[in-house]
Amino acid sequence: MFSAGRYDVIVIGAGHAGCEAALAAARLGVRTLLVTLDMDNIAMMPCNPAVGGPAKGHLVREIDALGGEMGINTDRTAIQMRMLNTGKGPAVHALRAQADKKLYQRYMKETLENQANLDVKQLLAEELLVENGAVTGVMMETGEIFACRCVIIATGTYLSGRIIIGDVAFPGGPNGQRAAIKLSSSLAAHGVSIMRFKTGTPARVDRRSLDFSKMIIQPGDERAHNFSFMSDIATREQLPCWLTYTNARTHQVIRDNLHRAPLYTGKIEGTGPRYCPSIEVKIVRFEEKEAHQLFIEPEGLHTNEMYVQGMSTSLPVEVQYAFLRTIPGLENVEIMRPGYAIEYDCFDPTQLKPTLEFKKIGGLFSAGQSNGTSGYEEAAAQGLMAGINAALLVKSLPPFILGRGDAYIGVLIDDLVTKGTDEPYRIMTSRAEYRLILRQDNADLRLTEKGRQLGLVCDERYRRFTAKRDAIAAMLSMLAAATVTPSPETQERLRAMGSAELRSGSTLYDLLRRTELDYTLLQQQFGLPDLPAAVREQVEIAVKYDGYIRKQAEQVEKAAKIEAKLLPAEIDYEAIGGLSLEARQKLAKIRPLSVGQAARISGVSPADVSILLVYLEQHRRRRDGQ
Repeated sequence: MFSAGRYDVIVIGAGHAGCEAALAAARLGVRTLLVTLDMDNIAMMPCNPAVGGPAKGHLVREIDALGGEMGINTDRTAIQMRMLNTGKGPAVHALRAQADKKLYQRYMKETLENQANLDVKQLLAEELLVENGAVTGVMMETGEIFACRCVIIATGTYLSGRIIIGDVAFPGGPNGQRAAIKLSSSLAAHGVSIMRFKTGTPARVDRRSLDFSKMIIQPGDERAHNFSFMSDIATREQLPCWLTYTNARTHQVIRDNLHRAPLYTGKIEGTGPRYCPSIEVKIVRFEEKEAHQLFIEPEGLHTNEMYVQGMSTSLPVEVQYAFLRTIPGLENVEIMRPGYAIEYDCFDPTQLKPTLEFKKIGGLFSAGQSNGTSGYEEAAAQGLMAGINAALLVKSLPPFILGRGDAYIGVLIDDLVTKGTDEPYRIMTSRAEYRLILRQDNADLRLTEKGRQLGLVCDERYRRFTAKRDAIAAMLSMLAAATVTPSPETQERLRAMGSAELRSGSTLYDLLRRTELDYTLLQQQFGLPDLPAAVREQVEIAVKYDGYIRKQAEQVEKAAKIEAKLLPAEIDYEAIGGLSLEARQKLAKIRPLSVGQAARISGVSPADVSILLVYLEQHRRRRDGQ
């Protein structure tokens, strides 16, 4: 063992959480070390090389608005982009990209290696060093000891990872990587509560062995999209995805081999994701379904590997061949990498503060799948927040916490630290109470100012943001001030737009509220100025959903009042008469920061909340000597 150096922050793991955490901490000016098992697998996408989708796309936009990297990197490496849910309202519109997985890794690695205040090293962390209830450093497999103020655990599925394919099981991380065995034991020795989860991935198949004439092509959108508010990419080379379906023969092969499925033989002990089940689970759970859709998706511009989305499995390889070859277009399929399951250690997230710092170990933070979540986007969002808060702790500055009314990031973290999870957690639009105001299109308007105050938003990003914000405000004012009368000329214009005539005077703002009208039509008839597409979109949404947005903003404001009622850190819940036994136990375990957070804990009733409010008032009076 020898002393190898000192850093302010050490990030363990260079997946999507670790990358964002390290960049955020370094960009906030603290000396940061990022350690990874393999320098060639930084930002690896061991599952589908896709970013975004419902709610996940919202997270990517929010990461970007705060100054994170995932959106920029995805835009640079996307090989297909589609806007999903366009037949529904703007609250659930969701951008999804298929990325070139190797290119994504390459650009993220370059970004990390060229970031000031950041060192990247290939090391295996084995032991967390703790003194007097706070981290002091990390010992590596090589015997190197790095001292630090803060540690961020971003180990994904590598903690005591175990790969399972049929009857075969061996220690390992995703894609044949090493597992981190000793670190898990070290954390447990320091009192960290550990859970065992499971996830999986489908086979990768050879493009040359597929018959696309039997599948349905899924092209990208003709209109160019970008995740980052800084990206100006107007055209990109796009590869299609392909849609096909399982059938009765597929299902029969799987049923005939369930006795060989690790999920049903007891070989897998960890809990798997509810919202991304294996094909074995789908066949058993939805036995009435005659077919399940599968998307055959490219992994990059310069590889023949194709990802079979929707067919995660841990069945033996020969069974994977058997059921894949029953599917239209895959009759002669060749597997390049078999599907597998992976079990791994993760942490009970109720051990964490909303800052993602452990309650009982000062300076120790956790982010990503190690907190029991599923998905690159959830990991990156947590990594960004952990990196920010570790840097702020080093600087002795107040923490940065996003509420449920601020961002999907706030929903994600609050769900984890307040409610916990007994299965891999996935963000969904239905988890957000205020999704009408937490749209992907307005993430910059919600969060860029906050990022600027932190110091993560550069001058050029802020310039673009303020120009857009001011243009929206100016146009809304112009529309509200522009009046029209029911003159013959006005009525003719309305008829030309297919809209009802006026009975009295109106404003262009009120005309834009009409379902059949949009800004472009009003511009043509009333000589309004040209607007950038992003500004026009915000103006239309603000006008058409004005009443709903105002109502939801009022709900957020009302909720903020109870969030502002902070609970003393030293509060003894056992001493508060009237609380139910379950409430006392849950409150003592989670130790919520506010009454609002307490109210969201499962097992804390409205009656318990009322008792807490009475207690706070009594506490205030005692403190003020009343």
